[in-house]
Amino acid sequence: MAFHIKQYFRENKKLRKTLLILALVLVCIPILVIIFISPITKYFIEKYDVQFTGRQIEMSRAYVNPFTGYVHFSDIKMLESESDSIFFSAEGMSLNVSMHKLFSKTYEITQLDLDQPRFSIIQEKKILNFSDLIEKFTPKGPRDTTKAPVQFNVLDINLKEGKVYFRDKLIPINYFVQNVNIHSPGIRWNSDTIATEFSFESGMGSGRMQGDFAINTSNKDYKMSVVVTKFDLNIIEQYLKDLTNYGTFSAFLDADLKSSGTFEKVENVTTSGSIVISDFHFGKNPNDDYASFEKLAIAINVISPKLKKFHYDSISLTKPFFKYEKYDSLDNLQTIFGQNGSNLKEADNSEAQFNLIIEIADYIRELSKNFFRSHYRVNKFAIYDGNIKYNDFSTAEKFSIGMSPLTILADSIDKDNIRVHVKLLTGIKPYGSGSVYLSINPKDSSDFDLNYHLQNIPVTMFNPYIISQTSFPFDRGVLS
Repeated sequence: MAFHIKQYFRENKKLRKTLLILALVLVCIPILVIIFISPITKYFIEKYDVQFTGRQIEMSRAYVNPFTGYVHFSDIKMLESESDSIFFSAEGMSLNVSMHKLFSKTYEITQLDLDQPRFSIIQEKKILNFSDLIEKFTPKGPRDTTKAPVQFNVLDINLKEGKVYFRDKLIPINYFVQNVNIHSPGIRWNSDTIATEFSFESGMGSGRMQGDFAINTSNKDYKMSVVVTKFDLNIIEQYLKDLTNYGTFSAFLDADLKSSGTFEKVENVTTSGSIVISDFHFGKNPNDDYASFEKLAIAINVISPKLKKFHYDSISLTKPFFKYEKYDSLDNLQTIFGQNGSNLKEADNSEAQFNLIIEIADYIRELSKNFFRSHYRVNKFAIYDGNIKYNDFSTAEKFSIGMSPLTILADSIDKDNIRVHVKLLTGIKPYGSGSVYLSINPKDSSDFDLNYHLQNIPVTMFNPYIISQTSFPFDRGVLS
């Protein structure tokens, strides 16, 4: 039988030709579909982009395979609303659509990749440049519960080697982060939880952040862990210029934190871990500090305003420096922050303007407002090798005094303890020394015992004040 079939094909040239043509057609049709559907897709996206997104979208090339569900856009760009500036761009955007699930009315993107994306976030007052997109795609009115929900899944989301630029027009602020990598298993139509892993580096200085974040979109609960390594806080200086007449700032942040809570209420948060701020400098210029320290280290057992717990393992401050100078009219702090802190008050009272420093201060104030009504504990508190200087230029002769080296130690600061003991030891510049021993009731700060000792302080150092009041200086003498 096989022999007769083979012989039949050999003898029937017309049939062989027909089958060959049919095979070529079957091969060419998918190829032609892919060839033509790709530019057609590109054409329709660029034609109806403004109608559906409110933004103009451009790309150099589109590739669509309707048989496998693979889609790729090369050099894709989304412009700002009514502008030729670029809001978003990417070297490549790829996605895989599960074609067979379309027959079961499930729209599923099994993988979404963004290669080298660039985001430009612009803030003017408290309005962001993507607010129009949020408004456009936010459902209007309550969801129709009589209809079955759309079964839409986006899975395996990957953002690779991205950059995010941030600009505040009002202050102004210019900042960016680079090497942004984000991975998420995605979200399903019947699940409320989105989990994400992320990492990025500072674009203006050193430092790296990485961690994971999960949020329940239904009740706004979240969980987060983050590790920060030598992150340059130079963005703080840019916001500081909005609050000060002059001055410079620098510091680095290291942290390892775990936190959980809800966005519905600020105080419903529980945090543990460690925070280290190092090489902190704030002053008139980079060579003239008003305040600085080598390292502030905070080890947190648990902070939970909701549970009224503030438990710290240790708080230590190494080599703090503070200089206060008094002039004829103002002092060094008021010359920076305005008379009686007028710059700070103006920024704090501004409802239209966003300032990161004010927002952080408000957040900390909100978290700690019930601190003394909560159970607080610090197993160890220490300040090592401090240096405090006071200069008074308002008198005819300059008065200067300092406390260095300054050490403050306290163990077992606990609200449940009967007493808390604090010890302070310091040298007094140019001459002398001092010590303070404090015993205080943690439940009632007005109940305390205080012993202080001052030794070998020359009274002649107070002559700038004595002369201005009496015209006669101290010739000699020691105060103890």
